[in-house]
Amino acid sequence: MPESSNYIGQEDNSLLELPIDKEIIFSDHKGNYSKKVEKRETKLLKKVVFIKPFLKKDEKIILVTNGCSPISVMEQLVTGAVLLVYLKRCFFIFTNKRIFHIPTTKDFVYRNSIAVISYGDCQNIAIKNWQMEIKYKNGKKERFIYIPGKDRKKIRALVQKGTLIAEQTKTMGRGHICPRCATDLVQNEYVCPNCQLEFKNLAKAKKTSILYPGGGYFYTGHLYLGIVDAFVETFLTIVVILTFIAGLMGEEGAIGAFVFYTVIFIIEKLVSVYHSTHFVEEYIPLEKEITPINATQQ
Repeated sequence: MPESSNYIGQEDNSLLELPIDKEIIFSDHKGNYSKKVEKRETKLLKKVVFIKPFLKKDEKIILVTNGCSPISVMEQLVTGAVLLVYLKRCFFIFTNKRIFHIPTTKDFVYRNSIAVISYGDCQNIAIKNWQMEIKYKNGKKERFIYIPGKDRKKIRALVQKGTLIAEQTKTMGRGHICPRCATDLVQNEYVCPNCQLEFKNLAKAKKTSILYPGGGYFYTGHLYLGIVDAFVETFLTIVVILTFIAGLMGEEGAIGAFVFYTVIFIIEKLVSVYHSTHFVEEYIPLEKEITPINATQQ
């Protein structure tokens, strides 16, 4: 690494507090220092400064990139791949011990949701075309998509060099941690077992989705989707009521129209419930502002 490489210090002194491995993070996939890579990584580091309290004392960041969280076939069918690209955006923070998977908003804003993947829990990390496929030791497999091409080359190089090595954990896969105290969260339990921080939960997501137009999206923090869904649900509700009344009055074709729009309304509700219940799997806290405590620097 050239001594003249001091871009971080010039741009933002707060980044100097982030433990980074300059020789790796500012190099290309061939291991050569690159000013372009340094500038790009510096911009990304500014967006993930929040990760500092969750890093261990001997842990250093070696790559920050962006992409999308895993997308199921069902999600693609009921949502569409284009929209999911925005709904599933995330950051990946590679360190010398693990990968931090950070679900974000469509504008790559931190949502106080943190998942971790220890290299020791990975049976295999492979770059296939435009995606990163991880096979875990618990038998599961996930594909993370739309990672920038140059970063995919770098990840492949890091894997081939044997850089991504660490101890196996009890999770043996990707798991979420509390954004306040860094404690491992229990799957399908929406309260931190240590600091009692509460997260948006499955039951509430279903209830609000069913009872209120756009309710599930508003509850999970997807404002624009909630507005669109509320408009569509309200429109369909009015149409269903009007066709039902018309059917009672004997208007020709009204009963058929009533059945048709009722089915459309039910499908729309089911999609809303499906989305909201999947969004809560990202473990989004009920509190908007979270101050990390009991940092994991041990």
